[in-house]
Amino acid sequence: MAPLPDGASDALTTWIYDIGWKIARTLPEPVANATFRQIADALWLRRAGGVGQLERNLRRVHPDASEADIRDLSRAGMRSYLRYWCEAFRLPTWPRERITDTFILGRQEILDTALESGGALMIPPHMANWDHAGAWAAATYGSVTSVAERVKPDKLFDAFMAYRTKLGMDLYPTKHPNVLDELAGKLRQGKLVALMGDRDISRRGVHVDFFGEPASFPVGPATLAIETGVPLHPLTMWFDGDTCRGYVHDRVEVPTEGDHDERVRAITQQLARGWEAGITEHSADWHMLQKVWVSDLTPRTEAS
Repeated sequence: MAPLPDGASDALTTWIYDIGWKIARTLPEPVANATFRQIADALWLRRAGGVGQLERNLRRVHPDASEADIRDLSRAGMRSYLRYWCEAFRLPTWPRERITDTFILGRQEILDTALESGGALMIPPHMANWDHAGAWAAATYGSVTSVAERVKPDKLFDAFMAYRTKLGMDLYPTKHPNVLDELAGKLRQGKLVALMGDRDISRRGVHVDFFGEPASFPVGPATLAIETGVPLHPLTMWFDGDTCRGYVHDRVEVPTEGDHDERVRAITQQLARGWEAGITEHSADWHMLQKVWVSDLTPRTEAS
């Protein structure tokens, strides 16, 4: 599910999921879409819901942009973010044909070839509608495995797990015991594993250069690539009218020299480079209302 802004309380989380679910699934689709755009604009005007952090992040992506340009981009970003929520709540009501016809993956042949010869790792940042992408992958390839961030309260997390399972996704919670071993097992079985790679929830990630400044990203994708040897690709996505599009970037090269930490850092750096290209081109569809760059984070005591 989509990450909420840093500092969101359990009560806010409950309100967003509960009210959002009811609005999106009970109103006619055009009305629901308009309502969520209005919510996005209201949050943007009040600089609520993580808008300030979104703009700080966008300034890293576009350092030469004017303040007016950043404000315009953040408004478009909030509309894109709330579009994600509206579509995510409605996805279980979409027929299979709509799911498959309205997600288009550029260079899909790369993924097809990888799965024909074994498993594949696709690592997107939080862009456009990753739930739609997951439902498309499950419909197209029979299954897709991912990890879901646990949120409070438990009943809402359980509801989202059930909803994504209904869409054909095989999910593990972030704190599932031996989650990397479970994911490695899926890859060795020739399955597709897709993991969101641009948010270091554990705060024990690796620091790499991202738009010219150190950022912290999780080590899971790189660790799985080293352990299994399956193809690893950055993936970026964006909205295009009524369609969600994705693009498979070039395969990440897994170094054979250096210790484990050095190899993880080199792999993660390549992932970041792939995301930079897609985020620069489709910045409004990067839904990152959280802290990513090290200078924004509070100091940690564990070395990366």
